[in-house]
Amino acid sequence: MALRGRYPEFVYEAFHHEWTDGGLRLWFDFRMGDVVFHPESLVEERPFLHRDMPEALLDRLVFDIGMIELISYWKCACPPVVRVLCGALDAQQVAFWKKLYWNGLGEFYYTNGLVAGNLPRPLCEGENGGNREEKPDMENFMTIVSGSSLCQPAFPDERGGGESSYLVPIGGGKDSVVTLELLRRAGMSIRPLIMNPRGATAECARVAGFPLDEVLVIRRRIDPALLDLNARGYLNGHTPFSAMLAFYTRLASALTGIPNVALSNENSANESTVRGSYVNHQYSKSLEFENDFRNYTHSSFNYFSFLRPLSELQIAMLFSRFTAYHEVFRSCNVGSKQDIWCGHCAKCLFAYIILSPFIVPERLNSIFGKSMLDDETLRPEFDQLRGVAETKPFECVGTVGEVNQALAMTLRRWYPGERPALLRGLQAEAMEKMQSSAPISSLQTISPQGNLSPEEFQILQAACTESNN
Repeated sequence: MALRGRYPEFVYEAFHHEWTDGGLRLWFDFRMGDVVFHPESLVEERPFLHRDMPEALLDRLVFDIGMIELISYWKCACPPVVRVLCGALDAQQVAFWKKLYWNGLGEFYYTNGLVAGNLPRPLCEGENGGNREEKPDMENFMTIVSGSSLCQPAFPDERGGGESSYLVPIGGGKDSVVTLELLRRAGMSIRPLIMNPRGATAECARVAGFPLDEVLVIRRRIDPALLDLNARGYLNGHTPFSAMLAFYTRLASALTGIPNVALSNENSANESTVRGSYVNHQYSKSLEFENDFRNYTHSSFNYFSFLRPLSELQIAMLFSRFTAYHEVFRSCNVGSKQDIWCGHCAKCLFAYIILSPFIVPERLNSIFGKSMLDDETLRPEFDQLRGVAETKPFECVGTVGEVNQALAMTLRRWYPGERPALLRGLQAEAMEKMQSSAPISSLQTISPQGNLSPEEFQILQAACTESNN
């Protein structure tokens, strides 16, 4: 790959932070040959933020945010060496970052032709145009070299939030709504967190009773220099956004004194996107990443997914009860800037399918603006979601098994006779047999996996056993 040869090294030169009237400003200095990047972020000022955090602790938190921000810039050329001048990483920390750069960018490597499913392709061309034997894997695709020392301070033992206080990141979709509502109704103290607010995220917080000035808001800015390189043909693609969010929530926990960060990642995040490979669009939402991150931070705060024991079907069942959110939630990436369901992408189709067993078709059509199961142009996405194509859509969608289970339930409940176009010729029994994993036998049975406390697990169990009217 010519870009990798042209840029042999990516340098993390410095990180910075300062308190301003507007909040805590962070910015970073990255260099790649003659190209420099200076991404910035702002944790907006709120009266509940603690400005007296020890400097050594703030330094370490911001340094690690720089390490995760770096991924977005490194990927434009994939330099073989990442040189860290502003901090130190021990062997275990280097192993964590190499694994995250490899698995978190699995989709990026796949879609840019650097790997073919589970079969790596050479990263570089050899002499006379032949392929060299350097193939990307977690060990050799990149070396991380760190420089000066940077201590790893512990979080204070007492941070004032209490065991029943939770930061809940709000993404604007159904999942974070379920987390927010179940914890709130269980009497827990909630502080929503939103990164780069948009219509759906702000509206979901508002419906829950939190105006934006009571929400912890983080605004992140991409350096225009990266966008310019992308426009000039440098490499681009998916990055592990949820991993980035994880490191920002670690800072948010320290700034607010709230010890628990409740994510909304479900079981389906563990399934590969490309069949038979490690390539997973949702890797940084997986339990594997969650556990790795908890180990990296030495349990300095309680980062976990509240919905980990649930399937997408169970989350959809619970969300269907929270009708106040049905008009304001959005999960469509294509239409996110306009705050709409575009109605033409795999994410919209998946959201429609997974909710279809629980919401009457006329109401569902009103939410999405049309009957998505009647749109024949969505046949390719429909086949991907059902598992009859090589890959699932590169979106945050449920497992093949969950999709087929939802379709089987929808067929039985709503369409004993005439059917929408995409369901014609299908049988419920056949849909169930097409599942790639064991059938979901009961919406009332939840998985024991995850990092929930017994009390948190019981909140989920009680919600799933409640009758769904």
